[in-house]
Amino acid sequence: MGPSFFTTGTIAIKNTKSTMEILGIVGCILASLIVGVVIGRYLLRNLLKQQEVAAQAKAKKILKDAENNAEILKKNKLLEAKEKFLQLKSEHEQQVQSRNSEVAQRENTIKQKEQSLNQRLENVSRKEQELDKQKDNFEKQTALAVKKQEEVDVLKNQHVQQLETIAGLSAEEAKNQLVENMKSEARSQALMQVKDIVDEAKLTASKEAKKVVIQTIQRTAAEAAIENSVSIFHIDNDEIKGRVIGREGRNIRALEAATGIEIIVDDTPEAIILSGFDPVRREIARLALHRLVTDGRIHPARIEEIVAKTKKQIEDEIIEIGERTVIDLGIHGLHPELIRMVGRMRYRSSYGQNLLQHSREVANFCATMAAELGLNAKLAKRAGLLHDIGKVPDDNPELPHAILGMQLAEKYKEHPEVCNAIGAHHDEIEMTSMISPIIQACDSISGARPGARREVVESYIKRLKELEELALSYPGVEKTFAIQAGRELRVVVESERVSDQQAELLAADISNRIQTEMTYPGQIKVTVIRETRSVAFAK
Repeated sequence: MGPSFFTTGTIAIKNTKSTMEILGIVGCILASLIVGVVIGRYLLRNLLKQQEVAAQAKAKKILKDAENNAEILKKNKLLEAKEKFLQLKSEHEQQVQSRNSEVAQRENTIKQKEQSLNQRLENVSRKEQELDKQKDNFEKQTALAVKKQEEVDVLKNQHVQQLETIAGLSAEEAKNQLVENMKSEARSQALMQVKDIVDEAKLTASKEAKKVVIQTIQRTAAEAAIENSVSIFHIDNDEIKGRVIGREGRNIRALEAATGIEIIVDDTPEAIILSGFDPVRREIARLALHRLVTDGRIHPARIEEIVAKTKKQIEDEIIEIGERTVIDLGIHGLHPELIRMVGRMRYRSSYGQNLLQHSREVANFCATMAAELGLNAKLAKRAGLLHDIGKVPDDNPELPHAILGMQLAEKYKEHPEVCNAIGAHHDEIEMTSMISPIIQACDSISGARPGARREVVESYIKRLKELEELALSYPGVEKTFAIQAGRELRVVVESERVSDQQAELLAADISNRIQTEMTYPGQIKVTVIRETRSVAFAK
């Protein structure tokens, strides 16, 4: 129990104290951890409650904002709906008003027709009464004539007896003398009849000669039709013909469909024939073909592009021709649409006479005549230029060209004297101004000039337009072209609206309507063209 024992005890006591300190520290740490966990859970719970309250408040705010926005949107939609309803209502009222006006106009027309029919019936009944009266008078006169004839026979027998007594001749002898006298008289009458027959034969021969001449003109009128309906496109070599036709005829079909002109590629050396009655279309086809041949790129898409550009160029040229004509004649203040119609006269003929040249002649004649008579020369020249404006409208209403021209002039605010002169130059309406008879006289002077007019093709053109309008009346028809002098009708339909089976039925329906509703020589071929295109780009 020396020093080592105390040393060992001291170490043990020290170790015990260190252990207790460590245990105290560990206990403190555990206690602090427990307290921290409790506090942390409390704080976390409070935080979650605060977040929940904030989220609920935010959600309520979002719902409130959404309700406000929905209310605003609802009001806006209601306002738009009301505006749309009012717009549709106004459009409907306008349509109803226009239809009512049309119905009223038709009713007026029907009333006028009924009045005319009633007047005709009254005239017929009055004529029947007059005929009945004439019949009764004729019967009375017939009976009176029979009675008179009987009296004449009695008097004749008495007279014959008196003549036999006076002349000392019997009736037979007198008859022989009378026969001889009648023979001599008959010879003289026969000679006169022979002379009359010879004179009548001369007249008949003249008529027959005129008939022969007319038949000859009719048989040779085809040459004049060819001159008015055919254009020749000259080419350098025949290799170009193959390029114009294209593979399986695609190029020429595309060109014919785009222009409405029949392209004839035959054995004619260095020439392609363009056939069609519309001179504007022929000119478009000729210029487009020239551009294609010059460019060298000939395919369906390029053909459509060039034809569209050429149409635009021709329209510009028409306007330029109208402006140049107006400037040359010294006419001012003419409406642009009337100027365009004046330019269209360049491509229109009337009885084989160019309509623009005819109108210029009439304008100059009218100005000279009005100046000599002391009238307004400017108005007369204006009316002379516009007197046939009804022959070149964009549409083709069933009205005389004089009335249509007058309506166009009134539409574009022309002077009333000019409008009356246009409408009255063929006696369609009553003349109310001094320049109206001048226009009529100058029109006759221009048309009566020898060589001014040739064989007409108006009936052909009208029939072609009727063909095209008949086909356009069907749904799904996009374009129509009457070609080959009306012997063929090509109908271009929309591929989305018309199927292949419907295209066949459409061709049959159109041909049946043509047979039942139109009059035409020979036969008309109806071709329905349906094309489907798919376009894609490689990048």
